[in-house]
Amino acid sequence: MDQLEVATDARDAATQKVLAALEPIEAAASASRPDGPPLSTDDRAALLAIVGGAKLHEHLLTGRASVTASSGTRIPYPQMQKLQRAGLIVRDTSHPVHAGQPVSLTDAGRAALLDTRRTPTTHAPKSPARPGASPSTPAKRR
Repeated sequence: MDQLEVATDARDAATQKVLAALEPIEAAASASRPDGPPLSTDDRAALLAIVGGAKLHEHLLTGRASVTASSGTRIPYPQMQKLQRAGLIVRDTSHPVHAGQPVSLTDAGRAALLDTRRTPTTHAPKSPARPGASPSTPAKRR
């Protein structure tokens, strides 16, 4: 019985050490999660495009700005501003805009992309088959 008590005490001490070590990690993980509404499909697509590298360019003649990802995807400037205000992306202002300012994800942007909370998708309800109607999927022929 004495050995079991010693083993139990050692286990409890080890458990407390592990919990103490995990506490700051869990606190940092919960702080990096965005508490706002989930990302829209367009915002998620823009963040995914920016992951591969992107630059903010301003057209010299028209003055219109947009983000061009390395994949060729163009992200409108208002959407980029929205993501920047949300703290999901950051741009390197040490480069001039006409030469292209690099745009990258912040830690919060990466966490938002990796966030497993997704809005449930709704599928169109299947209509019941009418009596005497042919099946919607063709049957295999032999």
